[in-house]
Amino acid sequence: MTTTYSVASSLDGFVAAPGDDLDWLLQFGFEPFQEHHDHFFAGVGAIVMGSSTFAWLTTHEGTWPYPDLPTWVFTSRALTAPVGADVRFVSGPVTDHQAVIERSAGARGVWVMGGGLLAAQYQEAGLLDELRVTVMPLALGMGAPLLPVAAPTSVFELVGTTPFRGGAVELHYRAGDAVDAIDRNA
Repeated sequence: MTTTYSVASSLDGFVAAPGDDLDWLLQFGFEPFQEHHDHFFAGVGAIVMGSSTFAWLTTHEGTWPYPDLPTWVFTSRALTAPVGADVRFVSGPVTDHQAVIERSAGARGVWVMGGGLLAAQYQEAGLLDELRVTVMPLALGMGAPLLPVAAPTSVFELVGTTPFRGGAVELHYRAGDAVDAIDRNA
């Protein structure tokens, strides 16, 4: 079971422009990335996200895009789940919920989706196994940072790259702690 932060980022390390604006990303369309995303998504059994990502999805999608997956939204606000969606609202440290989230994923992985704040909490708790960062060929100058951790992380191991038409490239990393665990179990 892996917990993976999979996200698109600008060249200068932002996952959203100010105001949680994703127009910079949406201009690229999804077609060049579809097959690769579908392969990743086939291994996802549960999704976690913060309330800003949840709010963006419920505002910009006509229907809930993940009706067949349990989705955990970390929030301190009162929110309402979309009709027919398996959305669960939780608060507090990610460590308080990860065991239940992993059980809900079954034999598949957990996708940390959206903003960097939740991903940073996962990283700082030692629960983030992989990062899949699709770097888009533009800089934003400001916005929501990719991984706003409070202190330096251990070294990530690059395990793969995938270039896409249009200049984007996915960088696939294993987290330093996950690399150490794999090495110990080998």
